[in-house]
Amino acid sequence: MKQKLSIVKIGGNIIEDQESLSQFLKLFAQLEGKKVLVHGGGKRATDFGKKLGIESKMVDGRRITDAQSLEVVVMVYAGLVNKNIVAQLQASNCNAIGLSGADANTIIAEKRPVNEIDFGFVGDIIAVNSESISRLLSAAFVPVFCALTHDGRGQLFNTNADTIASEVAIALSHTYDTTLYYCFEKKGVLRTITDEDSVIRRINMESYQKLKQQKIISDGMLPKLENCFHALNKRVQRVCIGDLSMLEPKAQLFTTITL
Repeated sequence: MKQKLSIVKIGGNIIEDQESLSQFLKLFAQLEGKKVLVHGGGKRATDFGKKLGIESKMVDGRRITDAQSLEVVVMVYAGLVNKNIVAQLQASNCNAIGLSGADANTIIAEKRPVNEIDFGFVGDIIAVNSESISRLLSAAFVPVFCALTHDGRGQLFNTNADTIASEVAIALSHTYDTTLYYCFEKKGVLRTITDEDSVIRRINMESYQKLKQQKIISDGMLPKLENCFHALNKRVQRVCIGDLSMLEPKAQLFTTITL
């Protein structure tokens, strides 16, 4: 029987609010079994860049990462945000180890091809070294990944944290009974966007198609859900979406997605 593994991705709104982050990390530290945390830090990188006189360039909500922006992103993601998270987890007796995709050669990516837009130093994942991550898990470490990957030839890339969480979960699902958690500011996938408690508790592929047709799921939630089903189709056992209370032992108000 496979051991249980939780892969948890936290969104920027939690990272930005110190109280929410502290509450989340205490809940994460208490999660039973093996676990991996994935985080971004885009808003912090934008603010830090402004202090240095480097303006962030965005297209359709996605960051253009030129050479200067990459330096800021590496400093903020792998340094400021990652090490603060690791230190707070250690304070909760959770033996965390901060990583980028370059560490232990864990996540290999290639530069996103230039079509209509050149995203610069943005990486698309081509391989996850599950053996390296499994060794850390077996040694009772809790990996904490920031949103950086590398190409194996010395180049770092800014990479979407949702995608990192999904691809790490897929790679480890061959060895572990894997649950992927997307933790953000909403309580789950909402039936009515203005009603915070209208959480759809369960979604499978059939109900997802109906919810899309009814326009209940639309806009920014569509790529998130597509990411979830991509992971499920690659043997991740289940995906959960909700706010930080989803990690509480008896939590019920969140969305579970299965095939």
